[in-house]
Amino acid sequence: MNVYAFLATAIAVAVALQALLPDRTIWHEGWYSVVLAAALALLLRTAIVRSKNTSRPALLLVTFGTAVLAFAGIASGLLAPDPEEVVAAPGSVAPVPDLGGSLLFAPLQSADPPQLLRARHVPLAIASQRYAGAFVLREVMRTVATVDAYDASGAHLTITQPTGSAFSSPVLLMQQSQHIAGLDFPFDEFALPAAHRIVKVVLFSAHQVALLHGISGPPRPAVLFAVDDETDQPLPNAIRLVPSGDAVTVAGLRLRARVVRYPAVEVFSAPSLPALILGFCMIGAGIIFAVARKF
Repeated sequence: MNVYAFLATAIAVAVALQALLPDRTIWHEGWYSVVLAAALALLLRTAIVRSKNTSRPALLLVTFGTAVLAFAGIASGLLAPDPEEVVAAPGSVAPVPDLGGSLLFAPLQSADPPQLLRARHVPLAIASQRYAGAFVLREVMRTVATVDAYDASGAHLTITQPTGSAFSSPVLLMQQSQHIAGLDFPFDEFALPAAHRIVKVVLFSAHQVALLHGISGPPRPAVLFAVDDETDQPLPNAIRLVPSGDAVTVAGLRLRARVVRYPAVEVFSAPSLPALILGFCMIGAGIIFAVARKF
């Protein structure tokens, strides 16, 4: 393989990997873009030398196609935003400015994947890994908890956000972390204004539950409820660990949590899809033209 073919192949492979594996941090390292730019500069210099002895249409097609790929890879590595994980409550819409649209999340009971909604575009279902312009979207399942709360008389209590009276989804997204005994556990909280209580919720996986002493039965996910008063001060004897789906009475409240799986969407920058299509089509056309000239 001559130098020109090696450089063109190396650039094409690197950018293809950048598109197929967008979650790798290597693409955003400065040295990667520098190497890609240096390889492109050397390719252009080699193309000028080869143009005297090679079919010019084929050489131009391959060179410009490779240049399109290289510029797409460099732009994605240097100019694109950092990766983002979009987490939202079931049935809600989360704006994502970088995508020029919003992500629609299905209700908890639905098996539908999240969808990307953009003006003048057909909704894009994100069932696995999907390309959208210069981004790759990937569905990722997270562990969340649904909660129900009742007072001592059995009346259902409205759940709100701890810092105000705004209604909060009964699905806790567990985006915070609580450090306990050297381990980090997913953590969330909610308020019960009618009962003047704030409830903190710590999530334990089935494996973590199995490591605890005094827990009978087969291990399953569990939540730790810690009930505080409305001033966020702990109440005496108001901490309970309860397996998923079971109910517990604590501090005059009847609480139940179910640990379930619900999708979020990871957003990664990637080489522009139109640029990839154009670049590889030009390279392919150049190869076909070169082969045809030999016969």
